Amino acid sequence: MRPECSFTDYFVIATGRNVRQTASIWDEVHARLKQEERLLPQSVDGTREGAWIVADYLDVVLHVFTPDARGFYRLEDLWSDVPAVDVDAAAV
Repeated sequence: MRPECSFTDYFVIATGRNVRQTASIWDEVHARLKQEERLLPQSVDGTREGAWIVADYLDVVLHVFTPDARGFYRLEDLWSDVPAVDVDAAAV
């Protein structure tokens, strides 16, 4: 995100098939970062609704969307001037 964005270095954008899956993705990421890296987010929003869960880890902001929410908000289009890096989930 730098130098275009002053509040974070990276956006991580993930998509679950439905709100149940977005909640599971968030739960797993949160648990692993807490346990393995001792990282807690500064703030989290959207866990109740589940269509868009956003967690602010300062240097990284995690976005977990349902397909409809991701299509509606289109963060990739909003920040299209920032280089994207695609990560294959199987490689992670």
